[in-house]
Amino acid sequence: MTDLPRADIGVIGGSGLYSFLDDVTEVPVTTPYGPPSDALLVGEYAGRTIAFLPRHGRSHSVPPHRINYRANLWALRSVGVRRVLAPCAVGSLDAELGPGTLVVPDQVIDRTYGRENTYFDGLPREDGTFPPVAHAPMADPYCSTGRETVIATAREQGWPPHPEGTLVVIQGPRFSTRAESLWHRAAGGTVVGMTGQPEAALARELGLCYTSIALVTDLDAGAETGEGVTHEEVLAVFRQNIDRLRPLLTATIKNLPGEDTCACPDAPDAEHV
Repeated sequence: MTDLPRADIGVIGGSGLYSFLDDVTEVPVTTPYGPPSDALLVGEYAGRTIAFLPRHGRSHSVPPHRINYRANLWALRSVGVRRVLAPCAVGSLDAELGPGTLVVPDQVIDRTYGRENTYFDGLPREDGTFPPVAHAPMADPYCSTGRETVIATAREQGWPPHPEGTLVVIQGPRFSTRAESLWHRAAGGTVVGMTGQPEAALARELGLCYTSIALVTDLDAGAETGEGVTHEEVLAVFRQNIDRLRPLLTATIKNLPGEDTCACPDAPDAEHV
């Protein structure tokens, strides 16, 4: 692992975003938790080294409930990443936030199950020692500096975002029923996705600055009256907005402050992993 290139910022690409920078070096990474979704693609932009990881693999072969989230975040940190931008496709629970809307959530509700969702699982490390019992703080699950930078950058680019909201993460791979969708909205949800957790929680355990960037691709079942969304429709809307999303990511990378100005790296559990 000592020969791996170093990167400053990680970008985890969601459905429809399988590549990012043009001139990249493919970097296979092994982790104590198995293989990540794909090799890291490392390149330079605005004087910073970026490590890109397609969340579902470059051929979209890994469904949301099978993603090795622990390996993905570990792989990014192993090359030096301390800040993560995580775009994702979501359904809207609010009819006023239609397809093409950008949402920068500040809260999350985790409705997943059966996923490996912590590094502190009581199992031995490779050297036979055990990590201590630890409880990561998650009252504010996303990086404040990252969110502020994304919001300001999107406004500069003429894509004013919905600057707050709650991301409800469901198990997938199926979409919600209408009753579930109405339940999520009644619970305070703004948008629904399938990959935001345990990604955000694992990033917090590693002391990473993690920012979710949610692109609305459809109205969730409880917010629309048609036959319900299909996966093909989600990908189609995401593709339509790729030309806006890539410049937003690159401009955000350029605008991120050079020094950490948030509390994410001080997560008390990160040093014990």
